[in-house]
Amino acid sequence: MRFGRLVAPCLGLWLTGCAMVDFSRPGTPQGPVASLDSYFAEFCAVSQILQKPGSAALIRGDIGGHSVFFLHGACRAGPHGQTRIQLCDEPGAEASDGVGLSMNAHFASAKWVATPGRDFFLNGNLPAGAPLTRAGHAAVMAEAKRLRLYEGVTFHPEFFANIPPGTSREDWMQQISVATDYGISLGRGRFCAKVPVNRAQMAAMVRFLNAENAPYRDGGQTFRWNLFKDNCIHLAHNALAAAGLWREWPTQRSFLVSVLDFPVPRNEFVNLMQRVGDAGMLDPYEIHADPAVRRGLLEFNQLPIRAGALMESRPPQTPNEVYETDLKLIFYDADFVGPYQGWFDAIQADATQHDPRHNLAWAHAQQRLALARRQPLEWWLAQPGIPDREHFATTYHRFYALLEREIAAAAPLPRTDVAAAP
Repeated sequence: MRFGRLVAPCLGLWLTGCAMVDFSRPGTPQGPVASLDSYFAEFCAVSQILQKPGSAALIRGDIGGHSVFFLHGACRAGPHGQTRIQLCDEPGAEASDGVGLSMNAHFASAKWVATPGRDFFLNGNLPAGAPLTRAGHAAVMAEAKRLRLYEGVTFHPEFFANIPPGTSREDWMQQISVATDYGISLGRGRFCAKVPVNRAQMAAMVRFLNAENAPYRDGGQTFRWNLFKDNCIHLAHNALAAAGLWREWPTQRSFLVSVLDFPVPRNEFVNLMQRVGDAGMLDPYEIHADPAVRRGLLEFNQLPIRAGALMESRPPQTPNEVYETDLKLIFYDADFVGPYQGWFDAIQADATQHDPRHNLAWAHAQQRLALARRQPLEWWLAQPGIPDREHFATTYHRFYALLEREIAAAAPLPRTDVAAAP
């Protein structure tokens, strides 16, 4: 489902460039899923940013938008937590419910910078629908300064070219980064895909992300963001690949190859929601034939599809004194009339992908159905076309053991909830 073709940006602009996006549907999930979510990763496709005249920085983003990544269960680590993270239950971790990561072209000494706390990272601690005043905007930047978000992080010199007289470099760093690296909803709408993981998967993502930052944090290299070869979606996609969710998306390929195949935010949101909602993966052959999913099962005892994988949406703060709130976030599609809008509409309309009660009922029903359809191992081994046949038995036994454990552990839902699930 990679549609980052050479002609895609032009087609995307032609097809959807004039359309503003409604970020109010389906909204934030409300329901009893917290107990399932000791660890989760959350990928967010966020809109363009359009700062109103009168702001010193006057940030005006393009309609492709941006993406950010939140990890519930990972926290900033020790004295260099802006650019290094660890599991929150390990010694030395900063106390927080998780950490948000943003990859930004500003950065020279880091590939990503970490912000503690989901509510501040995504919302600037503002409730949905609360107005954003210039005083409130300044307060969010002051909180980011208190949190030392950019302490020890250097920006490329060209981003200081327009710094107003009398403004400190530290304050300017906050001004050009707010609503992009933190406080996202101050100036952007978003669609987020939340993926429950286990502790081993979170640890694998933490290791991957720290390794991505190490060459720049230690001063050996200078980071240069590249839209085609290594962008913010590559980072989140490959962190999830490290956890066995899907294949890695290669970076730093030749320019021509990269232009023909690069990830973009809203497409990637759809890709992720389809991956975690694919009940076809509850099948031993499909698992065994997909190297990434097989690795997820054998190494992490986990599959992409599970209860608690949900989407949410949230518009920018409105009314808003600082940013425009009619915003765009386009798809990049190779086909003349691409499939992504249809896939996105289906996700929005499907209660199992954004309502926790429906999602739980659906996931449990799919697991029970998969177990009911179980065929003996000998039946499978008699089928033609089984890849890596000598190792299929391992996949088969691990899959059904996981399925039986998850079914046994599933909390029963009230009868009305089950009946309401489509």
